[in-house]
Amino acid sequence: MTQPDIWYVAFGPEAATTDDRAKTAVRSTRTFKSEVDAKLFAMQILAKGWSASTGTLNPYQPKQIVGASQIERWADPGLGG
Repeated sequence: MTQPDIWYVAFGPEAATTDDRAKTAVRSTRTFKSEVDAKLFAMQILAKGWSASTGTLNPYQPKQIVGASQIERWADPGLGG
């Protein structure tokens, strides 16, 4: 039996305008088997200038959620992640 995915990264381009109708940018999600893999992918997304958030999938415990404002620190080992 294979190990289930336990982490997700939701990501997408930053909205380029302040027009509320244009802020509905398409976001995608990828899942990962390990936190390390999720961190590596998140760093690639951030390097593109896109936004991202991450967390653990249900029913994995303990539940972890990392918002867009904290993801750079979480993903970058040099920043304490």
